[in-house]
Amino acid sequence: MAIYDTEEEQVEQLKKWWEANNTSLIAGVITAILLVTGWNVWQNHQLEQRSQASQLYQNLLASAAKNDSASVEKLADQLAVEHGSTAYAHFAALAKAKSKVDESDLEAAKAILQQQVQNVGDEELQHVARLRLIQLMLATGQYEEGLKLIAAVDPASAEGFAASYDEQEGDLYVAMDRLDEARTAYQNAIRTGQATALTQFKLDDIAAPAFNPAAANLPQ
Repeated sequence: MAIYDTEEEQVEQLKKWWEANNTSLIAGVITAILLVTGWNVWQNHQLEQRSQASQLYQNLLASAAKNDSASVEKLADQLAVEHGSTAYAHFAALAKAKSKVDESDLEAAKAILQQQVQNVGDEELQHVARLRLIQLMLATGQYEEGLKLIAAVDPASAEGFAASYDEQEGDLYVAMDRLDEARTAYQNAIRTGQATALTQFKLDDIAAPAFNPAAANLPQ
């Protein structure tokens, strides 16, 4: 404002500037208010949705504890429809698959788990669903399909699940009577440092027989 000679000139220029810009300034203020208000509304909506999903999942767990499979499946379906993008919906799907297993409907359980493997964005949840699916493939004699699922896993994303995959690979090979490959798989599981005592038991159970020179027709 130093370029103007008098205060009157400065005031006059301010008036002109305001007349030229007041509409855009007011619009900017209103836009900012709407953005802040909209963000708060969205945040509150998200919080409410998470709260509702959590409550539905708690109800599902209570139904599962009572072995009420009909209620478990109904609540799992509701979570899938109303809160499908949440982790609660994915955990509910796993519970629904277990309910189907308890009902001896293994094909339905496999279909649910297959959908989770294909559609869930969270890698850890994918691994959990895939491992359970492989267990069902083992139970239903789909050994080659189970091995293909394991072979398709990206090792970089499965570091925390490596022992489980190796152990299940061993189980599949045992079922196929391919014991050398089963031993290798169990040994790989143990080398990860994540294997349970059960893995060692499985390995010991199929340990190679001691070398018998007589059987090989060699001098003793």
